[in-house]
Amino acid sequence: MLFHYRGVTIENTKVEAEIEALSIDDAVSLLQKRSISVIDIAEKGQGFSLDPQRMLNDALKQKIKPKDVVIFSRQIATLFEAGVSALKGFRLLAAENENKTLQEQLVGVSNDIESGVSLSDALSRRPLLFSPFYVNMVKSGEETGKLNEVFLYLADFMDREYELNQKIKKALTYPSFVIGTFVLIMVGMLTFVIPKMAALFAEQGATLPLVTRIVLAISDLFVKYGPITFPTLIVLGWLFYRWAQTDEGRHKVDEVKLKTPVFKSLYRQIFLTRLSDNMNTMLSSGVPIVRAIEITADLIENTVHKDLMRRVAKKVQTGTSFSKALYEEPEVPNILVQMVGIGEETGELGYILKNLAVFYKRELDTAIDNVIGLIEPAMIVGLGLGVGILVSAVLLPMYSLSDSITYIAPLIGLA
Repeated sequence: MLFHYRGVTIENTKVEAEIEALSIDDAVSLLQKRSISVIDIAEKGQGFSLDPQRMLNDALKQKIKPKDVVIFSRQIATLFEAGVSALKGFRLLAAENENKTLQEQLVGVSNDIESGVSLSDALSRRPLLFSPFYVNMVKSGEETGKLNEVFLYLADFMDREYELNQKIKKALTYPSFVIGTFVLIMVGMLTFVIPKMAALFAEQGATLPLVTRIVLAISDLFVKYGPITFPTLIVLGWLFYRWAQTDEGRHKVDEVKLKTPVFKSLYRQIFLTRLSDNMNTMLSSGVPIVRAIEITADLIENTVHKDLMRRVAKKVQTGTSFSKALYEEPEVPNILVQMVGIGEETGELGYILKNLAVFYKRELDTAIDNVIGLIEPAMIVGLGLGVGILVSAVLLPMYSLSDSITYIAPLIGLA
């Protein structure tokens, strides 16, 4: 069978061509052996059946957690330190690993090594499991003969990354849950409860205050135009999501993140923590500085900071010192620039970056605590205002009706 594919080589060059194979799985396997990461592939004459989202979903179904890779990294480091060869080490860990999917990946790596492929190349053929950062670290370990140290570095680094991601998720999960629940309750009130109150007010012919009229108008929007409103909101949300996935949209969203009063400090600390930690880990393992900066740029999620690091990489590549290239970027604080300059002068840049990573990690923890501390009272105030407006919209007309009854009752008695 003939398959048409699009992919990316190990040098990050996009390729599009055809390949002969018995099945899609065989075609993907052959391309991986050629160090090509498959983006899309399908039988010639048909639409592409394998896309990035499907590949990502397949990776998620494999259930290989970051902790599994951390444990594997520590285990292989111990085996290397004991003098066990890469082939024997990977076969041993594959046989003992309880995660079946990871076991299959490790068997694949060991088979590649047995066929003469280097360890870093074998890992690069599994991009959904081993990132470019991971692969380049292993490659530097092969070149320096310090694979055991590199894998220990990787395990420690991934532990820190996992802890960082968990803290960020923890900071956002609780507010998201509370706000989502509040929105659902408000929608339920506006859809089912408020319309009944509106009917009561209409029967009594009461003069409604402004806040009640606004709430009733929103309620009418949900009740009368719900079949149109909700699909419209979903479509708009989907369109925004698609736009945010484009280069322009992602850049605009990231710019807004960095200008949001409460969160800009948090995102800045995340950037500085990852910059110093990634650079320290790679430079300590022998990765060339330009390549280390480029990999750090790829690992940073915010596109504004990603572009910043790419500019720095280009300047360093042309002969500019790392500290001077950072100095020309307003987003980078002077303390980091000065410390990097000292590291370059003394030849201890890795050690300096290690200390900076510890410092910015503490600053990030403080920033996360500050965000959580600000979100909770702001959320309470917001929820209180929402509930207050809804209660006011219901109670104010009832007080008006009560006053009318109090005024009319004596007149009826006199009659």
